Amino acid sequence: MRLLKATGVTLLVLAVALAWTFLPQRLDFEAMPAALLPPANPPAEMRLSLLQTGRMHSQALFAYRGGSPFDARDFSMGGILVQHPRGDLLVDTGFGRHVVDHAETLPPLMKLTTRYSVGTPIADQFSAHGYDAAQLAGIVLTHAHWDHISGIPDLPGVPVWLDTAEQLFIDGDKPMAQLAHSLLPLPIRTYGFDEKPYLGFARSFDVWGDGSIVLVPAGGHTPGSIIAFLNLPSGKRLALIGDIAWQTEAIEIPAERPWVSRMLVDDDAGAVREQLRHLAAIHQRFPEIQMVPAHDARVAAGLPQFPEMMR
Repeated sequence: MRLLKATGVTLLVLAVALAWTFLPQRLDFEAMPAALLPPANPPAEMRLSLLQTGRMHSQALFAYRGGSPFDARDFSMGGILVQHPRGDLLVDTGFGRHVVDHAETLPPLMKLTTRYSVGTPIADQFSAHGYDAAQLAGIVLTHAHWDHISGIPDLPGVPVWLDTAEQLFIDGDKPMAQLAHSLLPLPIRTYGFDEKPYLGFARSFDVWGDGSIVLVPAGGHTPGSIIAFLNLPSGKRLALIGDIAWQTEAIEIPAERPWVSRMLVDDDAGAVREQLRHLAAIHQRFPEIQMVPAHDARVAAGLPQFPEMMR
């Protein structure tokens, strides 16, 4: 009887502790000092477009602390095509033609909690609208999780741009890298970061040297996660933040994912927390930079859908 009572008390304490991790908790962050936006001289021909490839179905509850279990959220899947005279880049690929098979590479608990619907793969959208994938200078990955790389096999021969930290992640044996590892060998183009600060990040990579596409290291969700800052000729600025946050509220509040979500997907939850603080500070100082989480369907709905373009 005492053992049963002790077990019951222990389970109750654990249940309360788990429930607490879903409750609202705002992250504190330091304001950025007064500064000007980094200069950018994008060519007039530069433009971008979103290609949606499917949805995951979940609730705000799992996206950020304080999210409601009654607030159903569709998590958009896809990539962003950036057309530039020096070379077009595709940021992430979303779901590909073999996504059903790819989902089978997920760890068991992830498979149990993943519900998704499939749209049109990027390669098929390219074909339908007469875009030749040979124009792509590369696929830039915000990180190498399955839902960001499933379309890579549909674009054979297109270089996959990776930093060294993400290459090591793919080469390793972590469960969340299983699909990426299975796709090896890939036509990888390695890039590095210069010791040039950008919006508070110590290092950056100015892809075409004109400030139009700037990558910064933002490890945490995966070791080599990056943020892609896009600066368009119209003056519009966007930050493609990958999965540092799944929904915009995580930046605006700011708030991290609840423990169960962090445990399932984040390589280093503490590092993700610091990235969120940094992005919240950028958002506060420069609200004109549109934060674009990879999976916020509301943000996706406001972007031009391929073949429509934003300049």
